[in-house]
Amino acid sequence: MSKNENLPVGDPGHGDSVASWATVITIMVAFVIGTFAFWFDQPAVVWASGILAVAALGLGFVLKRAGYGVNGSKSKSSH
Repeated sequence: MSKNENLPVGDPGHGDSVASWATVITIMVAFVIGTFAFWFDQPAVVWASGILAVAALGLGFVLKRAGYGVNGSKSKSSH
């Protein structure tokens, strides 16, 4: 029985990869840090967390290109 048996036809299993999880978790951490920094009136940390959130998009792209994206050469779904 295939792992992707219950997915609709043509659905590649969006988001089930190291690249997507790393990107989402990094963005969530940046958001939490930014929220607390805003609450404690620390504008430099708020800006730094915003930069971290944008950098997370680059992290996801780099990991995808390295083979850790959906159906990538190093992802669990390709083995």
